[in-house]
Amino acid sequence: MTRPPASSTPTTPAPAGSVPAGRGAYVLGVDSGGSGLRVALGRTGLSGPLPTTPLLTTVCAEPVRTGPGGIDAGHLLAQLLPAARELLERAAASASDDAPAGEVAAGEVAALAIGAAGMATLGERLRAELPGALADALGVRRLALAADAVTAYAGAVGQRPGAVVAGGTGMIALGTDLTEWHRADGWGHLLGDSGGGAWIGRAGLDAAMRAHDGRRGGSPALLDRLRAVFGPAEALPGLLYPRSDRPAVLASFAPEVAACAGADPVAAGILRAAAGHIAEAAAAVCPTTGHPTADGTDSEGSELRAVGEVALTGGLFRMGEPLIAPLREELAHLLPGARVTTATGDPLTGALRIAHALAAGDLRLPRHPTMLFVPREHETGQRVGTAEQDEPRTG
Repeated sequence: MTRPPASSTPTTPAPAGSVPAGRGAYVLGVDSGGSGLRVALGRTGLSGPLPTTPLLTTVCAEPVRTGPGGIDAGHLLAQLLPAARELLERAAASASDDAPAGEVAAGEVAALAIGAAGMATLGERLRAELPGALADALGVRRLALAADAVTAYAGAVGQRPGAVVAGGTGMIALGTDLTEWHRADGWGHLLGDSGGGAWIGRAGLDAAMRAHDGRRGGSPALLDRLRAVFGPAEALPGLLYPRSDRPAVLASFAPEVAACAGADPVAAGILRAAAGHIAEAAAAVCPTTGHPTADGTDSEGSELRAVGEVALTGGLFRMGEPLIAPLREELAHLLPGARVTTATGDPLTGALRIAHALAAGDLRLPRHPTMLFVPREHETGQRVGTAEQDEPRTG
């Protein structure tokens, strides 16, 4: 048995009869986030496991615009298409003239996967406009449009059951048993992101202000760091509240909390509380061997056991042991048997892995209308009937 979904997230299985792409075809992985657009070019494997190390990469420094209609598909294409053509031209220029017989012509894009921040809630225009546009411009045979949490999962865990916790300014956990996606948190700094960088920074600043006022729970050590970073404590509201990037400002204080944790019990307590929140989110999404009950056992009274690994990814975990040590303790309590790992691949790696899997006809991650959208092949310019996409189903 596996854990029921943390929220209703309908999925669809892989299409029947998927046919691998020709040997030697190119694949493209794309990561679109707040710092810009990254594009990686890979090639389908000639034999053995599919490679995930890109042949070439490039970066478009301008973030894709988001407006009233969601993520701007035209703006994404205006950056992606020149970048993709540049990578294909560079790859063709460096290709050997004596390529093995049977390889496809240089420049053919067998599959493309795009991971984008906001895809699940703001990606309607991308799902409507990109399949046809990319088929026309690049001849893409297979396409996947994924939430950035999904590409983070693929980069960290691959196509195995498990969970990933992506921590930075915010915090989100995503897990799957390869049947459904389960999500916890990622609701922003006002409604959630509990245990993330902004949460830790705000808790640290709260403790500093308590020390400034003489209230219980204050930390003189954190007050000293507040003054060193921001200036006089009484001036902090005027510096913080008018900012449109308040979550990032709050998160900038999180490393100060970690630096104080070794000698300051208040700072250490903040990180332990953050670890508890992160572990709870991971436990909510990680597949287990039973159905959980309130006392932490399954419905038959046996101890729950985690299925797969829990991978940690993102800048939050660069804090190191002050956060990681209590997090491992909390995970051991909530998810017995979980193997806690540090992600070996980032979301760009994950997008490239999804593209490789699509090209090979071996995408095992659950399809989903907003989390991992794979249109019918005829919607990307291919023959109708070569793939079948069932109606979404829930857990």
